[in-house]
Amino acid sequence: MPELLVTGCAELLTLRGTVPRRGAAAMRDLGILRDGAIFIHGDRIAAVGPRRGIESLPEARHAEKLDLGGRVVLPGFVDSHTHLVFSESRVGEYEQRISGKSYQEIARNGGGILSSVKALRRSSPHALAVRASSYLEKFAQHGTTTIEAKSGYGLDWGGEAKILHLLSELHQSQPLDVVRTFLGAHVVPPEYRRRPGEYVDLLVRRWIPSVATAGLAEFCDVYCDRGAFTLPQARRILKAARACGLVPRIHAAQIERTGAARLAIELQAASADHLDRIKAADVRALALSNVACTLLPGCNFHLGLPQRAPARHLLDAGAVVALATDFNPGTSPTVSMPMILSLACDQLRMTPAEAISAATINPAYSLRVHDRCGSIEVGKYADLAVFDVADHREIPYHFGVNLCSMTMKRGVVIHPKKP
Repeated sequence: MPELLVTGCAELLTLRGTVPRRGAAAMRDLGILRDGAIFIHGDRIAAVGPRRGIESLPEARHAEKLDLGGRVVLPGFVDSHTHLVFSESRVGEYEQRISGKSYQEIARNGGGILSSVKALRRSSPHALAVRASSYLEKFAQHGTTTIEAKSGYGLDWGGEAKILHLLSELHQSQPLDVVRTFLGAHVVPPEYRRRPGEYVDLLVRRWIPSVATAGLAEFCDVYCDRGAFTLPQARRILKAARACGLVPRIHAAQIERTGAARLAIELQAASADHLDRIKAADVRALALSNVACTLLPGCNFHLGLPQRAPARHLLDAGAVVALATDFNPGTSPTVSMPMILSLACDQLRMTPAEAISAATINPAYSLRVHDRCGSIEVGKYADLAVFDVADHREIPYHFGVNLCSMTMKRGVVIHPKKP
């Protein structure tokens, strides 16, 4: 197996320690080694520590050497909420919002999620694969090495299966790890607009068992909010998913406080996402649970929403806080986790260290992959993001600028690509 010695780390952010991270003190402890080094054997980290100690290891003396020249090294970002597979942008809606129309108005006039559904249904698997592969390359260019990706733009069996099969193929063929989530309960499809109960029956009795039996997803998500699924409907769908072996996730309290955050606790969901409208009692309850609170500031920024998730309250209460891009064509068309860090710091009042913990080890926990990624520790995959700065605080400080100079996945450099 190839062996690699990585040195020249001005700051090596190991993120070693307890999982998940809770509370401000733990979230701010990045396990920083100055002038640290990593010895990689094959696709795994074999040793990590001060440069002199790692260089003196007998097995490291004959390894290939990679000197990073005084840059910051951290675990590859783990983006735990994306809608990777879609067929076209919704730039027309972007312009309509600038002109004053609300997201809800646009949706009522045939835009929103259902416009992406219509476009995806007429797209070929090949065209979708080409587009998704291009985006995965861009994720890697910004330091992301693992993503979660949802279905939800098909909303008929053919479309949902098309997305999930494609995600399986991408996981096998692309460098990034792709964790799959079934989101058949994104919104009620137009065919069932007047009979949503029948659609829920279809999800519970046929589609969820089929997805689970075929091994097409690890998680099942529901968009529980105004204009999507009600709390009783979401409970029924996620209970069926759990019974079939799929771990629940839930879109919660983005537009309205529906009780979805409490449902996430009740069903021991892996994650409750958005959380813009939760109250103090919800914060306390989430802090006592193991549910990851996945915040999506890119969505609020792109939609120009004044309401934001109470990140500071969640952190101070001891909740498990994670960050993700919510990459999708309508409300958060960004692949940049560094930009999400900037928004988390500037708009959610998180510190740079808290934001980095929330973009690495905690989302890895929410995806149940923290045993192999999310931190730089012996035995984990050599998933690294290298930034052309000497201080980790500069990553969010330079907003809208991509300073990721190298990304490594399982010991292989995937950005920049070799000529």
